[in-house]
Amino acid sequence: MRTTNHGPSEPPRKHRLTIDNPLTLLAVSVVVCLAAALLVGGSTDAWRATDESATAAQSSDPADSDSPTAAPDATIASSQPPVTSPSPSPRRTRKPSPASKPRTPSSTPRAESAGSTGSLAGRIEPGVRYRGVATAYEAGDGNGACLFGPADDLMIAAMNHTDYETARACGAYVRVRAANGASITVRITNECPLPCEPGQIDLSQQAFAKLADLSVGRIPITWKLLSPAEAGTISIRYKDGSSQWWCAIQAIGHRNPVAALEVRTSNGWRRLQRTDYNYFLAEDGNGCGRAIRITDIYGERLTITGIALEPDVAQPTRVQFARH
Repeated sequence: MRTTNHGPSEPPRKHRLTIDNPLTLLAVSVVVCLAAALLVGGSTDAWRATDESATAAQSSDPADSDSPTAAPDATIASSQPPVTSPSPSPRRTRKPSPASKPRTPSSTPRAESAGSTGSLAGRIEPGVRYRGVATAYEAGDGNGACLFGPADDLMIAAMNHTDYETARACGAYVRVRAANGASITVRITNECPLPCEPGQIDLSQQAFAKLADLSVGRIPITWKLLSPAEAGTISIRYKDGSSQWWCAIQAIGHRNPVAALEVRTSNGWRRLQRTDYNYFLAEDGNGCGRAIRITDIYGERLTITGIALEPDVAQPTRVQFARH
C-alpha cells in the first residue's frame, strides 16, 4: 500500500499490499489528504486553546504579588474585560476617607460657621456665629470712636478692641442673642478698649436692657454679622481740616462693612490707609476732591462722583451695597 510519509524514510516492510486499480489509488489519496488537513487544523486549534488558557490564567492572578491570597477588590470592580500588558500596573485599592479632624479654635471663640468668607472680611466674617459676653455702657448721644456723630437710634454697641480691628468693624450690623433666647440688632459705632476680650460686645444700656436687666451687668451671648434688608443710601464726609493738600474721607450709612476706600488720581485709583478713628487718609492730598470708590467685605465696588471737598459735611449719594 502506498502511504504519505511525514517522517524519516523507513525500509520497505514485508507483506505490503499492492494496489493496482487507479480509482482505488485516487480514493486512498483523497482520504489521506483529508486526514492530514484535519490533523493540521486540530493542531492549530489546540495551540489557540493553549494560548487562551495561558492568557486567562495570567488575568486571574492576584493583583498584589505580595498578597497571593487577597480577595478580589469589589470597590473598584469593573465590567470591562481585563487588558493584559507586558508590565501590568498594580491595582490601587481605594481607601476609606479618614474622619474629619476637629478644628482648632481661633483666638475669637466661635460656636459654628455657616460657610467660607472672602479675604476682605477681616476678623468678623459673614456666616460665622461668635461667642462672647455682653456688657453695657452709657452711650450718651450715640457718638463713638467711629466718629459717625450723634445717633437718633441708640441700638448701638462698641466692639472689643481685637475685633474692632482698626475701625474695620465700624458700621457693621450684628445680631446679638442671649442665652434666654432674647435678641437685638445693633450697629457698631464705638470701640471697647482693653481689657475687653475677643468676642465681647459692649452694648448701649438701651440695647442691653432688651436682653437682660441692667443690674446683671454681664451675660453670655452669641452674635453674627448681618446685611440688613432696610438701608438708605451711603453718604461721604471729608473730615474737618481737609483740603487739596491733606484730606481724610469716611463713608456713612453703608449696609455692609467697608473694606477699602480709593480716590482717583492722574495715575489711576489710589487706595487710602484706614485710621482707627474710621477715616481713610491722604496725607499728601493726592486724589482729594476727586472721584471715590468704596468696596465692601463681599467685594462689591461702588464709584461715587460729584462729592465736593467740603469738610465736616455728610454728602448723600444715590448708591448702596447689595444685601447678602
